[in-house]
Amino acid sequence: MKKVILVFLSATLLFACKLSSDNQQGEANTELAAMLSNYYEESLQLFPLSATYQGDNRYNSLLPVEFTESYRAKLKDFYSRYLNLLSKFDRSKLNEQDKISYDVFKHDNELSLESLGFQDNYIPFQQFYALPLSLGQLGSGDGAQPFKTVKDYEDWLKRATAFSAWADSAIVYFRKGIAANYVLPKSLVVKMIPQMQAMVVDSAAKSLFYGPVTKMPASFTQADKQRLTQAYTQLILQQLVPAYKKLADFLQTEYLPKSRPTSGLGSLPGGKKYYEFLVRQQTTTNKTPDEIHTTGLNEVKRIRGQMDSVKNAVGFKGDLNAFFEFMRNDKQFTPFKTPEEVLNAFRSIQAKIQPHLATMFGHVPKTKFEIRQTEAFRAASASAEYNQGTADGSRPGIFYVPILDATKFNTTSGMESLFLHEAIPGHHYQISLQQEDTTLPKFRRYGGHNAYVEGWALYCESLGRELGLYTDPYQYMGALGDEMHRAIRLVVDVAIHNKGMTREEAIQYMMDNEAISEQSATAEIERYMAIPGQALGYKIGALKIRELRNKYQQQLADKFKLAAFHDEFLKDGSMPLDVVEQKMDRWANRAK
Repeated sequence: MKKVILVFLSATLLFACKLSSDNQQGEANTELAAMLSNYYEESLQLFPLSATYQGDNRYNSLLPVEFTESYRAKLKDFYSRYLNLLSKFDRSKLNEQDKISYDVFKHDNELSLESLGFQDNYIPFQQFYALPLSLGQLGSGDGAQPFKTVKDYEDWLKRATAFSAWADSAIVYFRKGIAANYVLPKSLVVKMIPQMQAMVVDSAAKSLFYGPVTKMPASFTQADKQRLTQAYTQLILQQLVPAYKKLADFLQTEYLPKSRPTSGLGSLPGGKKYYEFLVRQQTTTNKTPDEIHTTGLNEVKRIRGQMDSVKNAVGFKGDLNAFFEFMRNDKQFTPFKTPEEVLNAFRSIQAKIQPHLATMFGHVPKTKFEIRQTEAFRAASASAEYNQGTADGSRPGIFYVPILDATKFNTTSGMESLFLHEAIPGHHYQISLQQEDTTLPKFRRYGGHNAYVEGWALYCESLGRELGLYTDPYQYMGALGDEMHRAIRLVVDVAIHNKGMTREEAIQYMMDNEAISEQSATAEIERYMAIPGQALGYKIGALKIRELRNKYQQQLADKFKLAAFHDEFLKDGSMPLDVVEQKMDRWANRAK
């Protein structure tokens, strides 16, 4: 239901010295700084789309085919080379900030190197994360790709021209997957076909990619306007439309008949081993799939008890499933008539929490924030999401809300908890503060770990009462629903990929335990099928943050200050859960 658009670099950049209070007076290691700087600069060239999302425009014309064996060989050399360079440093002689950088860098690059041992490149994209869809956002004129100068327009022409070769390579690798019996589930492929078909138009002006032409700056000369308009028209009709049509036709006629009836990774060659790796990668822990499954079952049971209490408190007669049905369908919960009314409801949530934020955060971001409706071309398959802004302030952080039909937008879907998670103080605070901290090495400024990032956002949902929300029992029920949603993920993600649970069984389990429509449950389960393990990071991360908060409240008693805890957790940026716990333990010891 919810996701964040975050640029995940394995590790990266210049180490500007950060002598904070936990540095133990040590000096920053300049050789380590130089190595990290070189690494970061090289990584941007290897991952130019990440650079674009970060607001670094030097590589906006590049579109590499990252899933090919030749490109993966480059990545293998890259990660191996820098891990070898890192091994030359004696960690025990580094100051505290350098130790954090060392640990994060080592963790990220070892996992990135290990990931190249699996054949996930036989599935170049799916319905949830797909470069053909990201390209639509970038090329629309409203995304991260800038269209302010003539060079910006020319950069996009070069990048988009490379898409034909990208699409051809994707077909080659999908075919490799067919030959190796490493293919997507049929239920996902049928969702991808209309996504590709939606980009096929008979007139350039009807294309999403024509957006930059309609928004061309008035400062451009007439000659440039005419030249670029012609070039974009040709690009759309002669390259982009044929490439999307080729992908749609291939998926429809060749790939769909070869796709599999099973739902999980466990049915693929080496799939169980790959899933175990993804669990480690996405949770930044050594928890086994079985341990996570058990945690999920326990959390589902606990939250059901809280839901029963709310049902009884509002006087509903009937069981919990009947209450879910009531919340899904009663007209009082669909009061909106227009998309703007939905957006305004979220704006009112922001206004309500504003006075309380100062008591819970000593540091807040400077990056501006906006609430927008998700673009029509991707709304049908999109979740509510946060798109990060840029550190220089040129692009705000954006909370996107998909609204297919405002009259069906249900307030009990957890609007308040959704805002706390995706927007403020969830993703917007965490990501913006991290990017704004110029004293961090850039690989930490712009990197991210699923369990930390999504764990923080889910933890923020638990702050609702402290922020003046959840006074309405149905909004609180929506918040419990969101928490239940993440607990269910621990159960079904593992069960689908490691225990043979079918798509249909997972959809039913979700509907039995939360107030979710069959359509939404289907989209969720298909998301977990497409990106195994990713959905585990939320609850695992949030449970760790709450565990740390409780631990320090007991240890510090009246010396514990919630704002100080939050500030320290967010300071220094994203890191694996074991690294952040070590850092927080040092903070607590100082506070004593």
